[in-house]
Amino acid sequence: MASEPNAVTPLALPVLPLDDEVVLPGMVVPLDLSDTDVRAAVEAAQAAAREGGGKPEVLLVPRIDGTYTGTGVIGTVEQVGRLSDGDPGALIRGRGRVRIGAGTSGPGAALWVEGARIDGVVPDPLPGAAAELVKEYKALATSWLEKRGAWQVVDRVQQIEDISALADNSGYSPFLTTDQKVQLLETVDAVARLKLAIQWLGEHLAEQDVAESIAKDVQEGVDKQQREFLLRRQLEAVRKELADLNGGPGSGADESDDYRARVEAAGLPEHVREAALKEVDKLERSSDQSPEGSWIRTWLDTVLELPWTERTEDAYDIRGAQEILDAEHAGLQDVKERITEYLAVRKRRSDRGLGVVGGRRGGAVLALVGPPGVGKTSLGESVAHAMGRKFVRVALGGVRDEAEIRGHRRTYVGALPGRIVRAVKEAGSMNPVVLLDEIDKVGSDFRGDPAAALLEVLDPAQNHTFRDHYLEVELDLSDVVFLATANVLEAIPEALLDRMELVRLDGYTEDEKVVIARDHLLPRQLERAGLEKDEVTLDESALRKLAGEYTREAGVRNLERAVARLLRKVAAQHELGDRALPFTVTEADLRGLIGRPHHVPESAQDPAERRTAVPGVATGLAVTGAGGDVLFVEASLADPETGASGLTLTGQLGDVMKESAQIALSFLRSHGAELELPVADLKDRGAHIHFPAGAVPKDGPSAGITMTTALASLLSGRLVRTDVAMTGEVSLTGRVLPIGGLKQKLLAAHRAGITTVVIPKRNEADLDDVPAEVLDALDVHPVTDVRQVLEIALAPASAARPEERIPAAA
Repeated sequence: MASEPNAVTPLALPVLPLDDEVVLPGMVVPLDLSDTDVRAAVEAAQAAAREGGGKPEVLLVPRIDGTYTGTGVIGTVEQVGRLSDGDPGALIRGRGRVRIGAGTSGPGAALWVEGARIDGVVPDPLPGAAAELVKEYKALATSWLEKRGAWQVVDRVQQIEDISALADNSGYSPFLTTDQKVQLLETVDAVARLKLAIQWLGEHLAEQDVAESIAKDVQEGVDKQQREFLLRRQLEAVRKELADLNGGPGSGADESDDYRARVEAAGLPEHVREAALKEVDKLERSSDQSPEGSWIRTWLDTVLELPWTERTEDAYDIRGAQEILDAEHAGLQDVKERITEYLAVRKRRSDRGLGVVGGRRGGAVLALVGPPGVGKTSLGESVAHAMGRKFVRVALGGVRDEAEIRGHRRTYVGALPGRIVRAVKEAGSMNPVVLLDEIDKVGSDFRGDPAAALLEVLDPAQNHTFRDHYLEVELDLSDVVFLATANVLEAIPEALLDRMELVRLDGYTEDEKVVIARDHLLPRQLERAGLEKDEVTLDESALRKLAGEYTREAGVRNLERAVARLLRKVAAQHELGDRALPFTVTEADLRGLIGRPHHVPESAQDPAERRTAVPGVATGLAVTGAGGDVLFVEASLADPETGASGLTLTGQLGDVMKESAQIALSFLRSHGAELELPVADLKDRGAHIHFPAGAVPKDGPSAGITMTTALASLLSGRLVRTDVAMTGEVSLTGRVLPIGGLKQKLLAAHRAGITTVVIPKRNEADLDDVPAEVLDALDVHPVTDVRQVLEIALAPASAARPEERIPAAA
């Protein structure tokens, strides 16, 4: 049903703005005259009424967020007086909707606008559909008002018969938002307004029903808990009376009796047994609903599951243990010797009755530090196998919570013992081999520092009385063999490193890699590829080329991947009918199966393509997180015409390396004449030193003689020998000072095909740690002065004139 609006002569009315409020026709509202806009509109209406007669009329317009709506309500000022709080006010009755037009003039300080009445015409009598809407709205309104206890308002609503007035009456509803009231105001059709009012009132009643249902359920749950609590208290009182009458515990003590029997039969150490019995006493006194009871039961279960008296017998067959280590790991002689020494000492102490001294046993804490892929983690299993002990691995990478090591307090929800206690529990013995994997990856934040919590665990003088926050009883860890693994030694806190015996794993030689690939990697990958042992074999020359030219690493992970890729290719070709089995892979077959090698030695390349084929390029040696590596240093001089001067360094260099470059430049400037170098070029032209692989940060003093050699090669025009690499710190007087990581650097030089290495004289003692086969393949020159380095590294002078030796621009 659509109602037609009446067209009425335009009106001129003063505007009374309502901030975030809406008044609908038929509503009577009091307004505060202390508001400037309200007072101005009322006074203007009164002035107009005195001139034209009748009651003062204003235009009530909602102002939402500072913006006026396009529809207002004409209101009559019924009375002006004082409100209940004593402030001046006016009582205004809404009469009808007005469409707001253009502004106009009028008396007073108010804003005057033109408007037109737009109230729709409602047919009489109402059609059947509209009458049903009236009944529905009255029923909903009556239900809502009865819930609020507004019985007088119920009668008033029931007496309203006009559909337009009934729809506008919903403007009194406090649950309607301002936007909803504006929508009612701007809806001219009375039937459409009533439908909106019915929809919103119905939604509000549905929300009230849901809220009442939730409140009822909550109240019923609370009442049930209170009843249960009272009944249980009564039951406890009855049990107590029964216990007093019978002279012993009642039937409710069955659970605590069970725990008491388990504690007595567990054979716990005396201090642990006393603590457990105290907790059993607390359990007997606690209520079934007390949270303390569940904490105690969980704690008792954890204590009873720990292997307090279980120990495995060490295998004191020293020669047999050495054979196990040799069979499972090639190389790593330092680690094998340390484990053999530990077992030998344990055997002698046991034979002489010195197994326990001062409450402590002879545990060990070893830190295995080396690049990835050298077998640190798998070595822990071999150590446990050689000693006949249980093995447990604890991954520490990314651990940032101290409670992961020392456990949580029992009062916390979800509390657990720390990883050390859980490792002993998992092993089932008090003397396992515990591998603390990736100890250098432990972090710290607001939850504490796990590395600090490990200080007590890894101190042989303290860990026989280790206390976990969850257990709160002493746990003897002195018989546990702790092995910690790390890639970067500098990332381990100094206090923690001081408690461990450091064993370095610097990587494998090429011969060791071939043995590992033949004896360990190849059988494992044959099984994974679904091949029998006699179906595919790899010639030793193929394994050597895989290790030397297809992979270049300190460990063997990439070598294993290369072997796996090779076997997958052979298996796929066999399934396609392109390859017959058995098949032997030779060096000549590698390129056709897995492509060209990626790491061809510098010495094997064409002379014109070598990096040292031009003056100013020298080969250095460095140590990274992945082991040793070869590092090339490039130097150049700027064109004199550019006016550039000073020293430029690139390649993400640290402060120490930058200082080494300055020292090298200063040495050549001060000793250039002695070395027969044109040092005048260093004063007039800017020098630039670059370290390739610019995305990799580099630092340290050991590239000092390499930078000096590169600059001297550039100035003299003499090439640096391709087969020579060097490492050493340089001083201002030209002395070659010692460096670290010599073994890793020599292994890297050997992998890269270098045959001559220059090292500091004071590092000569470190050569004892280098494998014999590597030393046999290298011509090592210990030096004390840079002049010796230049004499060894620089090729003989060419016949070119001195002015032609230095390129005009690098």
